[in-house]
Amino acid sequence: MGLKNKLHDLKVKYQGKKMAPAFNAIHTFLYAPNETTHSGSHIRGADDLKRTMNTVIMAMVPCLIFGMFNAGYQHNLALGEIAKSVGFLGETFWTMDNLVVGLWKVLPLVVVSYGVGLLIEFIFAVIKGHEVEEGYLVTGMLVPLIVPVDIPLWMLAVAVSFGVVIGKEVFGGTGMNILNPALTIRAFLFFAYPTWMSGDKVWVHGAVERAGTPDAISGETILGGLAQNKGVLGYDVMDMFYGIIPGSVGETSALLILLGGLFLVFTKIGSWRIMLSSVLGALVMGLIFNWVVDADVITESSKFYGLMSLPFWHHLLIGGFAFGTVFMATDPVTASQTNKGKWIYGFLIGFISIMIRVFNPAYPEGVMLAILLMNVFAPTIDHYVVQANVKKRLKRAKVKTA
Repeated sequence: MGLKNKLHDLKVKYQGKKMAPAFNAIHTFLYAPNETTHSGSHIRGADDLKRTMNTVIMAMVPCLIFGMFNAGYQHNLALGEIAKSVGFLGETFWTMDNLVVGLWKVLPLVVVSYGVGLLIEFIFAVIKGHEVEEGYLVTGMLVPLIVPVDIPLWMLAVAVSFGVVIGKEVFGGTGMNILNPALTIRAFLFFAYPTWMSGDKVWVHGAVERAGTPDAISGETILGGLAQNKGVLGYDVMDMFYGIIPGSVGETSALLILLGGLFLVFTKIGSWRIMLSSVLGALVMGLIFNWVVDADVITESSKFYGLMSLPFWHHLLIGGFAFGTVFMATDPVTASQTNKGKWIYGFLIGFISIMIRVFNPAYPEGVMLAILLMNVFAPTIDHYVVQANVKKRLKRAKVKTA
């Protein structure tokens, strides 16, 4: 109670002054607001923006913890210090050595992401004189989960600054942005620092430092191997499903992403329509490519063959497709708002993701670009869905009056 009272006193003291939004944000983050309404009718509800964001964060925490273990596991496995883990509960995976390496590499990414992002949010709130918005709570967690484990912290700080300012604040802040801020940050990193975001030496801790030396660590992902017709690099389906493979920090475990998606659907935070339609779009595109291979339209020597011949449903288990579908395509601000629009929006994300993945071997991951593209078209989709409903009702009204 002492801390709460102190914060309340500071909040009252600085009310109406420049730093008021900063004190209000700290007070509201730690405690429920103590303001009450005095007039008018209101609906009482336990959910607000802060609690909605916290629910999404809770869905991502298992991916974060798993990503820490996997970062250490991939590092120690590449050095030959441990044997390959067998199954999700393999004894060489869930070890303290793996967790220590993972904490050492992943925790700074989380600190920089939240530190830089929230600092910019506070600065804009103080300058503009409005309350600090909680929208960055989820973005701050998403960013460390979608980047390579060894990305330099200064690059991450620059990208976060760009994403928050250009991707969100210039549009008016939380609820006004047309692009997903986390994907804006990821896109900036990819186009500004491409050698740190792709290739076979960026996905395992220590690979970059050892690049060019005899004991260089190979951190090639399954997508990278398939793009070069190397196959799945010795990983089986269960490795892909559990996530015991190289990749971005939180994007590898399809199992934990699936559980997180179910949690979001159960809490009514994430749209099941978008998730399901994205999966259907990806499966349809994968089936089309499998048909092309089966019909001998494309030869095994083609640079597209590896990803085209991959069984269509395997596309759901590798790369960032599952993570993007569950945690970023469902962003309520940048996604379609109408029910029919959500089906169209999600289907096109899945369809375009696999198309980009197959036709761009230099960058065999398309979910980021697909979601950003559909973020731009989401208002257009909703516009035509609404107009179609209006025309349908006008026709119905004319029939009744005739």
